[in-house]
Amino acid sequence: MSEVVIVGVDGSEAGARAARFAADHVGEQGGQVVVAHVVPWSPYSVQSGPENEHRHTTKQQETRSAQEGIVDPLVAALAGAGVAVEGLVRHGHPAETLCTLVAERGAGHVVVGRRGHSRVRSLLFGSTPGNLIQIATVPVTVVP
Repeated sequence: MSEVVIVGVDGSEAGARAARFAADHVGEQGGQVVVAHVVPWSPYSVQSGPENEHRHTTKQQETRSAQEGIVDPLVAALAGAGVAVEGLVRHGHPAETLCTLVAERGAGHVVVGRRGHSRVRSLLFGSTPGNLIQIATVPVTVVP
């Protein structure tokens, strides 16, 4: 059975390196890379009435923007290198959503970049790699 590797990306160079690492890993063993971007989103966020009216549209715009600007270019690059690859965008808590994808896809490995765009956010809320290491049920590789 071929391995499925989930690679979490955020538009950073570290995320791109993680995708290349996952592709190299899968290329050696056969399998598929699922390039996943998670837009941080909570159903419990406080919003005004007008914001709630546009929430669905906003989510659709965020999804389309992330798909076109982050996921699709990586998918095209990996596919061009002969890797079986799929891309997707989800909304939610990044580490929890990546773990959900592991279960849905039967993945055996998660790969992420060490640092995304915001050091301040990581200091305040914890990093996605740090959270993944704590909650994942499969091996996690953090690429510098």
